[in-house]
Amino acid sequence: MSDRYRVAVVGATGQVGTLMLQLLREREFPAAEIVPFASERSTGRELAGGLIVRSLTDESIQGFDLALFSAGGATSGEWAPRFVEAGAIVVDNSSRWRMSDDVPLVVAEVNPEALAGNSGIIANPNCSTMQMVVALKPLHDAAEIERLVISTYQAVSGTGKRAVDELLDQSHALLHEREIAAPETYAHQIAFNALPHAGSFAAGDDHTDEERKLINETRKILGDQSIAISATCVRVPVVNGHSEAVNVQTRDPLSPERARELLRAAPGVKVLDDPDSALYPLAIDASGSDDVFVGRIRRDPGHAQALDL
Repeated sequence: MSDRYRVAVVGATGQVGTLMLQLLREREFPAAEIVPFASERSTGRELAGGLIVRSLTDESIQGFDLALFSAGGATSGEWAPRFVEAGAIVVDNSSRWRMSDDVPLVVAEVNPEALAGNSGIIANPNCSTMQMVVALKPLHDAAEIERLVISTYQAVSGTGKRAVDELLDQSHALLHEREIAAPETYAHQIAFNALPHAGSFAAGDDHTDEERKLINETRKILGDQSIAISATCVRVPVVNGHSEAVNVQTRDPLSPERARELLRAAPGVKVLDDPDSALYPLAIDASGSDDVFVGRIRRDPGHAQALDL
């Protein structure tokens, strides 16, 4: 590769793809050219910066150095290998490749060494997993995590623009004492509510796919299949910013004071931990930030070798 890259963004008209294009511009990524791809119905559409959407064909995907995918698992399954065959490195945002043995699942602050020897496709994890492992990595390195009990409070933006619109429309109707329309994105009303159902239930499984992702992806990223993990994922009426309460049981002793020191020194982590002054992580503060905010770091009163954060 040269020092300037030809970049494809696949799924460019969706919520995540739109943000990818925005960040490539804002952070002045060294791109010689950025080409947006989307479904055929979006072909020819002009996006911000004058970019014109193209459709995926064997001819149109030639000559790229890097392809950023956020178009769903089916599209990634079909087209990511084709981009690789055409000479590109693919970074995929879907769940399609995350658990494939020959595809590294990478978080830059946690396991960049996993990039070595990739076969052309690099996966990044589910959003709740990604932020959590950034905070867990320094604790795991210091004291070895034995068990995690995770409860998430996930924003509706994780489901996409339709979910955000549904939350805002329902909230507006309720605040004006009007009847809300029947929910379409979620099984129940999300405004002023909390749904113990983030993700989808597969046939015969009593955990959602979001919960399974937290379990399986965390073990793969941290490189330890022995970690016992319990996860409950809840959808809450927040637009942006996933929150998580995590109970961390370690094999070696780890005090809250030492955990704070480790987290303050960790890349990608911002410690906000002064409850007396009402200083702790908030979704509205985290929205738009790259950092993972961590606070309420305290001893689990029910276990001598567990912390809550």
